[in-house]
Formats: sequence, C-alpha cells, structure tokens
Amino acid sequence: MSIFRRLRASGPRLLPELDDVKLGRVRRQLNSPGMPGQVSIQVDQVERLLQEAGTDWDRRGHRIAVLAEAAAPSGVSRTWRLRAPRGGDPLVFEAWVELVRGRHAGRMEDAAAAAGHCHRAAEVLPDDPTPWVALLGILRLIRAPSRELFTVWHEVTSRDPWNREAHLQMLRYLSPEECGSRSSQLDFVHAVRAGVPSAAPATGVELTALVDEHARTLARGGVEGLLVRRQWSTHRAAGALDAALAGWLVPGRLAYAGARADLNLLAYALVQAGRVRESGTVFELIGDTVTPWPWSLDGEPLRQFGYWQSKALA
Repeated sequence: MSIFRRLRASGPRLLPELDDVKLGRVRRQLNSPGMPGQVSIQVDQVERLLQEAGTDWDRRGHRIAVLAEAAAPSGVSRTWRLRAPRGGDPLVFEAWVELVRGRHAGRMEDAAAAAGHCHRAAEVLPDDPTPWVALLGILRLIRAPSRELFTVWHEVTSRDPWNREAHLQMLRYLSPEECGSRSSQLDFVHAVRAGVPSAAPATGVELTALVDEHARTLARGGVEGLLVRRQWSTHRAAGALDAALAGWLVPGRLAYAGARADLNLLAYALVQAGRVRESGTVFELIGDTVTPWPWSLDGEPLRQFGYWQSKALA
C-alpha cells in the first residue's frame, strides 16, 4: 500500500510512542480502564518492555518517558517499586513518574525523594544514563542552581554523549524563560552544533532552539509577531533548515527513537519559513504520526498538521 493511501485510510494521529509499536501496545494498556489484578499485569508489561531495550539507551529513555506519562495517574510505579525495592528499573521509573506529575502540577511533591530514587538507581545501574536524565529533569523543574545541573549533565554525557532528552532539558533550562538567557542558550546550541553527528539523537537541538525563538516572538505579539517569518530567512535559520533537508531525508537515516518527533519539528519549521513545497518529503516520512508540539503553537495539533500536510502533498 502506498504511503498516500495509508494516510487517507488512517489519518494523522497523536502517537507518543512514535514508531515504537511495542511501546504503543503497552501505553494503551496503561491507559485502559482498571480491572482487578490489572496493575500487576501492567507492571510485568512495563518491566519486560524496558528489559527488551537492553543497553540501547536512546530507545530505553524514550520508552521510560512515554510509559511514565501513561502511568502517572495510576499506582503502577509504586506497585513495581514495592515489589522490587532495590531494583534499578523500578526506582528510575518511579522517579520519572514523579517528574511527570510534577510537570503537570507545576511543582514536585517531594523532589528529594524522587532524586533519591535516581541516585539509588544509578548505583544499581552504573552504566545507564537514564537515572541521571531523570535527575536532570527534576533539577530543572525545581530551578536548581546551574552548577548542580551541569554536574548531572556530565554524568549523562559521559555515558551517552548525544542523549536527546538530556540535550533538550538543558536547552530549555538555559532559556530566558527559565534559568538562563538568550546568549547562554545560543552558546549551548553552538557547542552542540560543533560536535553533533548529523544522525545522532541530539541532532534536532538547533532546530528546536529556532522554533522556541519563533514561539517567543509570537508570544510577544505586536509588529515583531506579525513579522515573525523574517526570522526564518536569517543565515542561521536558513542554514539549519538546509542542513536538515540535506541530512535527514534519506529513508532510515534517522534511526533513533525520537526521529519522527524531529521530522515533525522540521515540517513545522519549513511551513513557518514559507518553504511548504520543500516539506513534502518530510511529511511523507512522518506518515500519520503527529506530535503535539510544535503544531500546538498555532492551534489544535491534528488540524494544523493535516492542513499543512495536504498543502505539501497536493
């Protein structure tokens, strides 16, 4: 079946798991109505899925993040930790669930306890960057001093140099909306750009920063907001888009877990830059897998994605 027929048959969907089919099955189980004994079954499913990822830290981190979001309203993480209180996976999973709950609430209920889970998980899993990535998210949420975040950042990158989640956490922490400034964020982007391989999980950092800047300008409104498209014609922005178009569009080139999310990012950026005709191949690679951000910046994500997809593939 051609990709165009598949798009018509199913239509765009918000899929947090992106193209990880096994992850999608477990996520849907976690989101299903509760039944007697179901939590124990869900714990088994989460445990098995994380074990299958092995030392693929990129895939493992993606799975933990998606499953933690799905498990946040339930007692799955606590049940798992009580079942195996010294296990590294249950500890890091509960810490990530607490981080998700903290993001939704705007504050951590017990940041010290969640951080403690991360440290104990790191002792059990010394080669795994995931406990440190969770701790980085916790420190960012509580607006910890930068020296604390950079200490944890080095723990992550010594184990997984191009960890996607950690790079995005640092990018946002260094933003003017949080604990940094535009210049500190640009310095970080320049440092990443100088070393990141073109198909590494952190390859979308510069484009993410550009879309953040676009959103920041829109939020200010006024004349700047009306002329926001001009940002995409600067040498820096146009160069980032050209590099992504040249390096990302070979089928299978972006093989990391968050690739579909970065392709959504590229499609959105091309649309905002007025380069809709060049976005057709990007939309083909995305298929029907939509991420809420950045499409939500302009309205309902599925509606925005569908509108521009139809324009690009017309």
